[in-house]
Amino acid sequence: MAGPDFTMSRRALLRATALGMVAAPAVAACGPGLVRARPTLTHGIAVGDPRSDGALIWARSDRPATLIVETAATEKFSDVKRFTGPLLTPATDGTGRVRVNGLPAGQLVHYRVRLEGEDGASSETLTGVFRTAPATPADLSLLWSGDVAGQGYGINPDLGGMQVFAAMAARDPHLFLHSGDSIYADNALQESVTLPDGRIWRNLTAEAKNAPAETLDQFRGNYAYNLTDDNYRRFNAAVAQVVQWDDHETTNNWYPGGTVAADKGYTERNMDTLATRSWQAFHEWMPLEPKEAVDGRLYRKIAYGPLLDVFVLDMRTYKDANGANTAALGSVFGPAQTKWLIDGLRDSTATWKIVAADLPLGLIVPDGKTAFEGPANAAPGAPTGRETEIAQVLSAIKANGVRDVVWLTADVHYTAAHHYSPARADFTDFDEFWEFVSGPLNAGAFGPNDLDPTFGPEAVFVHAPPTANTSPLDAQYQHFGEVRIDGRSAALTVNLCDATGKVLFSKQLTRAEK
Repeated sequence: MAGPDFTMSRRALLRATALGMVAAPAVAACGPGLVRARPTLTHGIAVGDPRSDGALIWARSDRPATLIVETAATEKFSDVKRFTGPLLTPATDGTGRVRVNGLPAGQLVHYRVRLEGEDGASSETLTGVFRTAPATPADLSLLWSGDVAGQGYGINPDLGGMQVFAAMAARDPHLFLHSGDSIYADNALQESVTLPDGRIWRNLTAEAKNAPAETLDQFRGNYAYNLTDDNYRRFNAAVAQVVQWDDHETTNNWYPGGTVAADKGYTERNMDTLATRSWQAFHEWMPLEPKEAVDGRLYRKIAYGPLLDVFVLDMRTYKDANGANTAALGSVFGPAQTKWLIDGLRDSTATWKIVAADLPLGLIVPDGKTAFEGPANAAPGAPTGRETEIAQVLSAIKANGVRDVVWLTADVHYTAAHHYSPARADFTDFDEFWEFVSGPLNAGAFGPNDLDPTFGPEAVFVHAPPTANTSPLDAQYQHFGEVRIDGRSAALTVNLCDATGKVLFSKQLTRAEK
């Protein structure tokens, strides 16, 4: 599949064997009196944060080398545009990205990636595709989910790896919204796990997964481990990602200023120190450019044509400490992000506004016996704690006359459809809306959680396992979600799917009359 003679369609690329996506070992390039070591693309390629004129292309080299990307309108690469990226060095663990731009809107873009070593030797070529955002209304497809390699369930060779990525690839989406927990830095992996029913889960293992991550190299190693999965690499090459983070990129239920419990086996227990290292690894290994985010970190808007804006939130960095969460005021977005979200939704001209939240709004997520992890606090009545920022956003949406807002999230390891209505709520200054939950992709399945009454949620659909921490051997309890927007009618359909792609629940929403 790799190489300049690539002649496969997008769908064929998505379904092809992963062997071509595996970077070949570095070999000697011979010349007169010269032996040169070729750089190697070690973990495939990835595409992220697309725009109407291009996208970010990510890669990693095993030695100092310059990232080279070429794009074309067809697989023949007869009309190549060349983009020279940065020198990839050990300072960023060999990773880097380049934004390709100046491309037509609404186009299927073929791209190929290679490395140029400092001594002139070149790597093999890997090839992928993505779609630029359309300039006019068009059919759109977005997938979302989270939670990869959690609860001791990593890459299982007996299953052919993380097959959920193959199932998602088969749906040929324009975008994939990764809702967080892209790694489980706090979860070590064993070679095998004996399940309660006697079945055996087997893991591929790696040094970085022998213990919870504390050092920068261990955090980096968690991303490297996930990208040894053929299905994941193939998916990354052909589907543009929009990534956010949650807690397990650092440690379970982390928040600024926190301390890891003494019984968790950590030497470095300061969550801020761990988060700094985690943050660096996240930005190195994901197809994301922090300079393009509003705060130079993560939260941002992805405009994907006249029918869709995606508002990507960061509900970790500005979160207050986990506790009773019942103070007069609380923080989960922080003032600046709250204002950005309110203003962005107000000013959006897109038909549909998707808010990508890494924590669900109304699900009660405990952290121990008396503390809470998310906005909900299990306390009926007026909003308190972090709920006050949620209330501020919801009230502004109503006051500003914003319509067609849908919330997508993950985090809780099951899938659900929640309808929020002021008719059922303790706080009533908002318009009704839907929140859809998905996950996990490849982790233990849990749930369902109780709902907090403050914003009047109703669980219209829930699909969760009968037993906590159900393994991915039971693929019906691994999940991803799908959003489809019809280019003609602008109707939005949400499908909640299991890991095989079976649709468990479907809901069609029509745009509000202006």
